[in-house]
Amino acid sequence: MFRFPTFSNKKISFNPSFSRRVATNVATPKEPTTNNQTVQFEIYRFNQEEGKPRMQIYQINQNECGPMILDALIKIKNEQDGTLTFRRSCREGICGSCAMNIGGTNTLACLKPISEAKIGEKISIYPLPHMPVVKDLVPDLSGFYEQHKTIRPWLELTKAQLASKTEILQSKEDRKKLDGLYECILCACCSTSCPSYWWSEGGNKDYLGPAVLLQAYRWISDSRDTQKKERLQQLSEGPFKLYKCHTIMNCTRVCPKHLNPAKAIAKVKKEAADMHHAGGGLLGGLNKAI
Repeated sequence: MFRFPTFSNKKISFNPSFSRRVATNVATPKEPTTNNQTVQFEIYRFNQEEGKPRMQIYQINQNECGPMILDALIKIKNEQDGTLTFRRSCREGICGSCAMNIGGTNTLACLKPISEAKIGEKISIYPLPHMPVVKDLVPDLSGFYEQHKTIRPWLELTKAQLASKTEILQSKEDRKKLDGLYECILCACCSTSCPSYWWSEGGNKDYLGPAVLLQAYRWISDSRDTQKKERLQQLSEGPFKLYKCHTIMNCTRVCPKHLNPAKAIAKVKKEAADMHHAGGGLLGGLNKAI
């Protein structure tokens, strides 16, 4: 005599083949089980109370997880270790919150597929390098944001423009100059992959780094801004803010938005040089650096 199976309180997904077997009382062959594709995640752990960093290993079945590194981290936090700490927000490569070092390269966890990050069956994950660590995979970016603040990342307008109720028009050609600049999400992947930025921690912290300098050029190249000369003058003060860039190109290689910070920095240098030769009196910092 056929007996209906008993169920626990656990949630069960609807299975059409099971419903058909119950209805017809006909035995059907078992479906083949999915292969267990286990990936080993070696994750940097640091807690200020412990005072000493360590690496912790987690095992994940790739077939039971989403395709991205961030999916795996969320799965680990939800199912294996609730103390694992990392930043995340949009999951679409827009906010830059989940920037970290995966397999030796700075990138966004939400955009990095597990299949591309594996070395064998292992994936190593660290926080962004050469940054103070708050906890686990969370770096302290307060200094980075302070540097960004110094470039005045907003339009500088005259009093008349501020008082005017009309729009400040911009041609299509001028608007196109901002392409490849405004898309920067300040994830800090480029700056924390730059040796010149790392070395700034040793003695001087004046070098602004690729991300902030790209952002600076975004406002320098904006036709609506009224402080271009002042912005270039500010960047040319001292030998380190701008001219410590040696065009190593690490920044461009790792940018998850496929931008070119090295090219933007080169354009800032050129515009500063052009203004100097035109009588602007810039490049004092460069002369000192040389």
